[in-house]
Amino acid sequence: VVILLLTGLVVGCYWNSLSCGFVFDDVSAILDNKDLRPSTPLRNLFLNDFWGTPMAEERSHKSYRPLTVLTFRLNYLFSELSASSYHLLNVVLHAVVCVLFLRVCRLFLDKTSSLVAALLFAVHPIHTEAVTGVVGRAELLSSIFLLAAFLAYTKSTGADHSIVWAPIALTVVLVAAATLCKEQGITVVGICCVHEVFVAQGFTLPMLLDTLRQVLQGKDGFPYAVLQTLLKLIVLVISTLLLVIIRVQVIQSQLPVFTRFDNPAAVSPTPTRQLTFNYLLPVNAWLLLNPSELCCDWTMGTIPLVESLLDLRNLATLVFYTTLGLLAYHSLRYRHSSARTVIMALSLIVLPFIPASNLFFPVGFVVAERVLYVPSMGFCVLVAHGFKIVSQKGHLKKISWLIIGVLLTTHAVKTFKRNWDWESEYTLFTSALKVNKNNAKLWNNVGHALENQNNYAKALQYFLQATRVQPDDIGAHMNVGRTYKNLNKSKEAEDAYLVAKSLMPQVIPGKKYATRVAPNHLNVYINLANLIRANESRLEEADQLYRQAISMRPDFKQAYISRGELLLKMNKLTEARDAYLRALDLDRTNADLWYNLAIVNIEMKDPSEALKNFNHALELNPRHKLALFNSALLMQESGEPKFWPEANRRFLTYVEEEPEDANGYFNLGMLAMDANENPAAERWMRKAIGLQAGFRSALFNLALLYSQSKREIDALPVLDELLRHHPEHIKGLILKGDILMNHKKDTRGAKACFERILHMDPTNVQGKHNLCVVYFEERDLPRAERCLEETLALAPNEEYVRRHLSIVRGKMAAMSAAGQPLTSAEGATMSAKEEKPKRVKEGAEEISLDSSQSDKQTKGKSTKEIKDIEEKRAAALKRLEEIERILSGD
Repeated sequence: VVILLLTGLVVGCYWNSLSCGFVFDDVSAILDNKDLRPSTPLRNLFLNDFWGTPMAEERSHKSYRPLTVLTFRLNYLFSELSASSYHLLNVVLHAVVCVLFLRVCRLFLDKTSSLVAALLFAVHPIHTEAVTGVVGRAELLSSIFLLAAFLAYTKSTGADHSIVWAPIALTVVLVAAATLCKEQGITVVGICCVHEVFVAQGFTLPMLLDTLRQVLQGKDGFPYAVLQTLLKLIVLVISTLLLVIIRVQVIQSQLPVFTRFDNPAAVSPTPTRQLTFNYLLPVNAWLLLNPSELCCDWTMGTIPLVESLLDLRNLATLVFYTTLGLLAYHSLRYRHSSARTVIMALSLIVLPFIPASNLFFPVGFVVAERVLYVPSMGFCVLVAHGFKIVSQKGHLKKISWLIIGVLLTTHAVKTFKRNWDWESEYTLFTSALKVNKNNAKLWNNVGHALENQNNYAKALQYFLQATRVQPDDIGAHMNVGRTYKNLNKSKEAEDAYLVAKSLMPQVIPGKKYATRVAPNHLNVYINLANLIRANESRLEEADQLYRQAISMRPDFKQAYISRGELLLKMNKLTEARDAYLRALDLDRTNADLWYNLAIVNIEMKDPSEALKNFNHALELNPRHKLALFNSALLMQESGEPKFWPEANRRFLTYVEEEPEDANGYFNLGMLAMDANENPAAERWMRKAIGLQAGFRSALFNLALLYSQSKREIDALPVLDELLRHHPEHIKGLILKGDILMNHKKDTRGAKACFERILHMDPTNVQGKHNLCVVYFEERDLPRAERCLEETLALAPNEEYVRRHLSIVRGKMAAMSAAGQPLTSAEGATMSAKEEKPKRVKEGAEEISLDSSQSDKQTKGKSTKEIKDIEEKRAAALKRLEEIERILSGD
């Protein structure tokens, strides 16, 4: 019944979280994290940090939580990126934590007080960030294993006070699991030690000091109970040290790089650093006592630095330490049950909070509500214990129950309302601004949320406010620049980027640059270069910016990528290839890099190498859209039938990814035409035309397909549609004229087609020659002769024109000898097979129209075909530029 009550309360408080999306850190941990995708090898979860960044990289946050990421991956397996499933699992995990916490409470409290503690824990508003924020799952999972490890350890003492080793071994395993969910999981070892000494063995601090004094004076040895305790603690400590050593090896003995914007006190001098970090302790305690003003981000200027001993906020620090000291004194001095309860509550509060306290090493935040998830357990135990003491006094019993009822109700309502803040990034950050307007990061984040809605004008207002709140915030000025660029205000954008650039620390010879600035701030060079390279006269200037970024961080992968793209644009192909190869040295698992290198290979006229690199990209990401399309296009253009089946498969995969892109279906149609699969070719061409009205190449090649399939009459309406959209399409006019004359016997219509060609291009040999044939069909031999003479003058080396002129002159001579008029319709009919001049059809865009050739595409490419291919590559490069701009954060 109690478990159902707890579970029902959790569901009641958090059911509305199921309608929330992915916000704040969820974006990096879920949406942008490739480790969730089934295509990523499982071993990557144990090589990368929580955000999917390789632990070896300097920009890694060094947060190693593979088991948490594994649960995200399971969510993705069942529902991909449906946010509700991720939130549902978080709610379930919170309910499990509440049930385990209830069991832990019963070790120190009676049933009623335990239930009060568990109920308060279930509804406390401080937990919304851990439960409703998807990344808070690290806290939830770590807490489950932490509580399970503690419960297992409590069974390590037998009925005869002997050591039971199985629970200790299980405890070590569970501690390791808790640590693999979140780093603070290892602190449960300290909680177990406190329980062993002060609860299980019943020691007090005076007793321990007395025992130690007697041993040192040689009066007595260690009592057997003490030796047993020492043995258990030694096993726990050695296990912990092994876990710590492994953890240090995983992060490669490097701490993550944080800046003064993440944690201003961390880079402040003495005593400001110490005073501020100690003041943060009462701030966290106040959030537990009065969770009325909650904020998702406490960085930057949220809490001003405590720079002097005269700052009144130091009184809060003094009160906090005094209260903590009195509670510790009370619990360590006496053996009664109340003392044991208090010492365990204090251990739950203090020990799990130590890694986030900033007292021993800096972390990337000032205050974070989610890290209070476990410490709040100790707080709830203290409240429940206080309730027990007060309620035992008869006249205060009803009042104590009333207070607890009001407390639980108000906390539950606050939690339910707080969940709505996490509905979207806009609601989350605007709610945070109501609590604190001095945090530039919050203004920036509201701007980002508006930017994602394409509301650039309003986003700009928030970004500008961020620069006013924190004038030296490089990221805020970068955001202003990007937004101005989105508003097509290039001059203002450049000015904003230049301000951001001026705020960057200068390179100091011999000092590592990465220790003094956030790696993402180096994107100011990328963004500024991407902006100015739109001006063809400033390409060298843009290249200089890329090289400057590389000089600051030789491992700055994005700078090599962007520079490679620029060098490609500048036609410096060898240098572009070298830039991409350098980037690949830094990250060989990046499919986009292999794709970029393949584009360079195409420009360097090395299709075989390009195909290899496209294949590398597809090995890493089998559904890489651009690699699928362009590699298939390369295979198709090779003219080698052995490549056609694979090209067809890749185009099919591409259209699954991009079902609205007519180009994919058009190229499937071209492949089918190559393979003489006419029904399939017709189907794909029709699909392409349906998606893109007036699709020039698809219309022409569909008409050509009908013509080659002896369905010339079906080709005419297709040609009419082509010429309606593209009246200047010469090859379409030639094909239409050919069908009208050969199959419709409509010489007048054919003549109009050829005359239209010559009106657009008087030097078009094909159109001119075919008009000559029309004159011949009309039995106007003198005009046909003059026409062929003019054609021969345009193309003196065309043997077929000379031969046809000879035929016409021969016919004219024979008719003159017979006394027949040269323009008479009588006796002018010739056998088309033997005497009629053959109309030579011009090569089509992809397939030859020459009736003397087979219907299959020739391997040789006309100038027009090469031009078309280059246009396709240019379009691919344009799409590539868009990808690179997204990658660079521009």
